[in-house]
Amino acid sequence: MSDQSATRAQSLFDDPRITQARQLMLQALRDHQAELTDPAPPINALVADYQQQLAAFADLRGGGLYYPYLGSGLGAGALVELGDGSVKYDMITGIGVHCFGHSHPDLVSAAIDAALRDTIMQGNLQQNLESESLCQQFVDAAIEAGSNLRHCFITTSGAMANENALKLIFQKHYPADRVLAFEHCFMGRTLALSTITDKAANRQGLPLTIGVDYIPFFDPADPAGSTDRAVNALKDAIHRHPCRHACMCLELVQGEGGFNVGDHDFFIALIDVLKQNNIAVFVDEIQTFGRTTELFGFQTFDLAQCVDVITVGKLTQVCATLFSDQYIPRPGLISQTFTGASSSIRAAQCIMNHLRRGKYHGPDGRIAQIHQRFIHHFHCLHKRHPDWITGPHGLGGMIAFTAFDGSPELTKQTLAALYDEGVIAFLAGADPARIRMLPPFAVITDQQIDTVCERLEKALEKVAAKL
Repeated sequence: MSDQSATRAQSLFDDPRITQARQLMLQALRDHQAELTDPAPPINALVADYQQQLAAFADLRGGGLYYPYLGSGLGAGALVELGDGSVKYDMITGIGVHCFGHSHPDLVSAAIDAALRDTIMQGNLQQNLESESLCQQFVDAAIEAGSNLRHCFITTSGAMANENALKLIFQKHYPADRVLAFEHCFMGRTLALSTITDKAANRQGLPLTIGVDYIPFFDPADPAGSTDRAVNALKDAIHRHPCRHACMCLELVQGEGGFNVGDHDFFIALIDVLKQNNIAVFVDEIQTFGRTTELFGFQTFDLAQCVDVITVGKLTQVCATLFSDQYIPRPGLISQTFTGASSSIRAAQCIMNHLRRGKYHGPDGRIAQIHQRFIHHFHCLHKRHPDWITGPHGLGGMIAFTAFDGSPELTKQTLAALYDEGVIAFLAGADPARIRMLPPFAVITDQQIDTVCERLEKALEKVAAKL
């Protein structure tokens, strides 16, 4: 047996030459980031080739991109450079993925660490030490939040995390074969999750794989009435299909639905019925994790002791299914060739450290401050132009508003005008359609929020001028 005190790998990672090279790369990054200070137009010499690349990519994919967006590979916080040299404010962050913005030095450093690892991808059969450490970080955070979620399985996407959650639940509750979900929910794009997602366009031409019963979501304009309607709908579904429901899938804040925010009493009223009928409480936190005023959405709504299975992802780069002792699977149920890239796992460790140690959460945390600053601007905009903008909607780092009459046509026109003004946002909801923002809360400054809202007003003005 060797008397070494560290692995050979650790000796490599600690090599002074690696440390020096890392410092040089990060300094070079900072030097080039210094040129990214504001939105900027394209570089003329790059426009033609960029347009050709966009057209070629659309052909390769079998459909065009929503925005003419192909990144150059460089950014600075909330700012991102595109392949034509233009620079824009990123207020959608890959629909909630890039909470640390673009080219964050700590994440670049984590990627350098990962580049030294022996494999690009890690999987169920062969994983490195950091996979165990990351699972422990997730579980420790969940226990600190007051839950009984003592187990974790990591994976590559939110859809796979949700699929794994459903497998755990169906196995535990066999032979139950149905699920409950909220109206206007979004669960993912696999065959099973497309069936659960309450959007017909997402499952056009697909076979239905799971029986689903939909429950109306909370209405802040009618808290008691909407709660009664939801409870009655839940009881009716259970009565219609006795002992057939394995779980209810809960989005605490509906993202695709338009940033509709739930309520503690509403959820508890439903959970009481679920528990009485031995139906699992499955909370989908792929988008809400880290973005509410607490680390977990279930903390924000005081549901820690109620949850059986949850999923987290997006901003964590690696997604995960967390579950209680009762949902430990039998051998063979869950196994994946890829549980994550070494780079995404190292990035997830870094992000979890930031989220748990930083001052992001709580009533006075950075996320709450960002939300209030955007909301203040939206209210001021509404006072000046009551027909241009209404709302706002959302919670924490999830912010939305309705532009004009909320029609899909005017909403898309506003998004296009906003993009031309150097700000990237996205759609949510349908009737009405809304514009949603998921700003990079770990890096965006107050001044940048102010500038984004100034550019929003200019975009709205352009659309209004055509009405």
